[in-house]
Amino acid sequence: MNWQAVRAIYRFEMARTLRTVTQSIAAPVISTSLYFVVFGAAIGSRMGEIDGIGYGAFIIPGLVMLSLLNESISNAAFGIYMPKWSGTIYELLSAPVSAMEVGLGYVGAAASKSVVLGLLILATARLFVPYEIQHPFWMLCFLLLTALTFSLFGFIIGLWADNFQKLQVVPLMVMTPLTFLGGAFYSINMLPPLWQKVALFNPVVYLISGFRWSFYGVADVHVGISALAITGFLALCLGTVALIFRTGWKLKN
Repeated sequence: MNWQAVRAIYRFEMARTLRTVTQSIAAPVISTSLYFVVFGAAIGSRMGEIDGIGYGAFIIPGLVMLSLLNESISNAAFGIYMPKWSGTIYELLSAPVSAMEVGLGYVGAAASKSVVLGLLILATARLFVPYEIQHPFWMLCFLLLTALTFSLFGFIIGLWADNFQKLQVVPLMVMTPLTFLGGAFYSINMLPPLWQKVALFNPVVYLISGFRWSFYGVADVHVGISALAITGFLALCLGTVALIFRTGWKLKN
């Protein structure tokens, strides 16, 4: 393993974040804080409890996931797309660096940014809504797994995209609707029976449910199924990245 190459890619991507800290960190935290103000402090104070949890506290895991998913995908996708766009990807491909090392550098940096962002949002939420974390270890596990998995997914999108518009298609047109419909602002048990079954086909339901369980010990789906779902998607993304680098799809042409 060429750790020097991994470290170089990782440091380059982290330095890019520090140069754009307002866009990369401040903007997502501020926009999520608006949700806490509107849904947590204003609307939440007028609503009842869900599963014995105040509404403002109930939506915190969903809002963290909303930002985490979008930022993980966007950071990783943009990170690998820029070398493709500028042509420097060929220097990377010709260097004595394996696909695993390239992936570790780019995906590791994107996941690190997302984890920092998630922790900052949790700290900001404390200013607006009181909450507790019953299982802090599992909360960190779900946070890390989700950031890593969707950074890998974003890495795949960055390899697939051939223009800047395609970079935004999945985060805006796919992930945001799935997150809003995945129980970020409500429990799927509040839905009619038919729509509860339909909601189970939404993969984001399992992420939010497992993450919420780590906070309050309540979940729409068994936590074991949630962990299995995110681990399975992680394995699928790893296999896809390995196949792309083995075949050169969207890289050598």
